[in-house]
Amino acid sequence: MSGQITPPRRTSELVVQRMQELIADGTWPLGERIPAEPELVAQFGVGRNTIREAARALEHAGMLEPRRGDGTYVRGRSPLAGAIARRSTPSELRDLLEVRRALESESAAGAAGRADDEDVKRLRTLLSRTERALADGDLDRYTEADIAFHAELVVASGNALLIEMYDGIAEVIARTHPAVLRRPLAEQTHPRGHRDVVDAIERGDAGAARAAVYAYVDFTEVPE
Repeated sequence: MSGQITPPRRTSELVVQRMQELIADGTWPLGERIPAEPELVAQFGVGRNTIREAARALEHAGMLEPRRGDGTYVRGRSPLAGAIARRSTPSELRDLLEVRRALESESAAGAAGRADDEDVKRLRTLLSRTERALADGDLDRYTEADIAFHAELVVASGNALLIEMYDGIAEVIARTHPAVLRRPLAEQTHPRGHRDVVDAIERGDAGAARAAVYAYVDFTEVPE
């Protein structure tokens, strides 16, 4: 038995943990400003220096972003999401899409082996929403439904690690979604492969599910 004694955690580490929880559970939403420093001092019952130290730690992790004269904003729901966000310039979107293709294709293959009727039903419902939004020319509705569809596809895999990894990418995809549409929304058709991937999952065909993901990701055009 080890005789080592674990030292108590610093107060700032406890504040960092609590801030991470508030970001993860949506109390502090992505893209929104967090409470001002005096409010955080009162909320956590600690000093200003402790709040500043915790905020700096989350800034370095990419989860918070200070804006001069405007406060501090939530940039990512996890350190992984923050790291990806720092690399989300237009010239690097191709790298992001390659990672997305890898994660979604394996998720689709996993879903083909694990998804049940309810999973397929949710995917078809979200797919229908994206197609209706396209028909109406509603970019906001289309973006929301399309991102939800892809996230649900990953959830259907049942692979907790894939789900966690995709969560970070999904945040960046949400911010860059309009930039990677091939044509104006009014001229857009839902990229091929979306309905195919759901059909393949329902049939339990992992190979076809992977191929369908490649079809719709390859359809995406990244601006120069």
